[in-house]
Amino acid sequence: MRGRRWTSVLVCAVTTVVSATACGSSGAADGSGVTGLTIATFNEFGYEDLFKEYEASHPDIKITQRKTGQATPHHQNLFTKLAAGSGLADIEAVEEGYLSQVMSKASQFNDLKEIGPKDVTPDRWLKWKADAATTADGRLIGYGTDIGPLAMCYRKDLFARAGLPSDPEQVKQLFATWDNYFATGDQFVAKVGGVAWFDSAAQIFNTMHNQHEVGYFDRGDTLVVETNPDIRADWNAVTRAVAKGQSAKLPAWSNEWNIGFKLGRFATTACPSWMLGVIETQAGPENEGKWAVTDVFPNGGGNWGGSYLTVPKQGKNAKKAAELAAWLTAPEQQIKAFKAKGTFPSQVEALEDRSLLEQVNTYFGDVHAGALFAAQAQKVKAAQYKGPADGRIQETVFSPALQSVEQGKNADEAWRVAVQEAQKAAR
Repeated sequence: MRGRRWTSVLVCAVTTVVSATACGSSGAADGSGVTGLTIATFNEFGYEDLFKEYEASHPDIKITQRKTGQATPHHQNLFTKLAAGSGLADIEAVEEGYLSQVMSKASQFNDLKEIGPKDVTPDRWLKWKADAATTADGRLIGYGTDIGPLAMCYRKDLFARAGLPSDPEQVKQLFATWDNYFATGDQFVAKVGGVAWFDSAAQIFNTMHNQHEVGYFDRGDTLVVETNPDIRADWNAVTRAVAKGQSAKLPAWSNEWNIGFKLGRFATTACPSWMLGVIETQAGPENEGKWAVTDVFPNGGGNWGGSYLTVPKQGKNAKKAAELAAWLTAPEQQIKAFKAKGTFPSQVEALEDRSLLEQVNTYFGDVHAGALFAAQAQKVKAAQYKGPADGRIQETVFSPALQSVEQGKNADEAWRVAVQEAQKAAR
């Protein structure tokens, strides 16, 4: 999931143009011939100026945005209104962690190949991005917005204290595989007292798990937690590292985790593109130049974060909604969104844009971050299939189970509990 957790209140805005429909699907609400379209998003998509631009070039369209600060309440609202059969926006944003639930209800969403502009085809996006929103029978449920290609971030000063190389090129070998990563972690904790190797077990486990072709469910939606050897191997590797003192035991997004960046409580963290902003904000100006990012991720590429724009069948103006969604996810607009809010684009042409490739992050030592993450995005082999309870199992089963190990619970017992809870969540 995208990691930015701002809070706000869900507001259903009623304007003179869309007064009849702002809290549900929109239509031409008056006699002016103007069509009102609502779009529901969360966090920051960077669309505010784009809405104004679209309205300027489409005087027959009036856009109303419903924006929540966090992904969870947005999706709770989406699924509640989906079940009720009314009340959804014409365009609903869906975060990747909730995409599996949407795909399980694909019949309630329009096929964008059918109602969208005919020149907008799946090859606009990286293949794995488009594949994730494509049903088994070939229906495209969502237009891809941003992504979170993975690299590794680390504290140069702490590496130097441990006698490890600190230059981004030199550290690549330390992060080449997960075996290398955990072996280096053993060296680090042996040399540097009071500082952990990584922030939390769940952060590392989730990125490892998402690299596999098969995750918690197979393509028949059968839960395979207990029988998938990759999941147990990841669990064993992470919990062994915890037992050796490599984890700072700081739950992601907690106050303690935020402070951990500022105080240097851990030396490495899995680093999707959006994490650079999180680190800069939490570590603060006093740590500028201490953090670095390198263009490698253990065992190959990975992705953490990103969303889609969908068009529910509840809407009365599905074709116009699809046209707006297609425009917002065009390469040109995604570059504008990237410049506005740092949302990393998923479109093939956008990833080749000069303004993206030349983007420099001074906090991380003047690294060409745009080019680095564009290259990392190309390393993702395929989108892992997500079953209908996938996100729930990750958030409410495995993350708490790993936290219990960090708090002293036996790893084998915690695994047995996790399997049982996953079975309950999948029912």
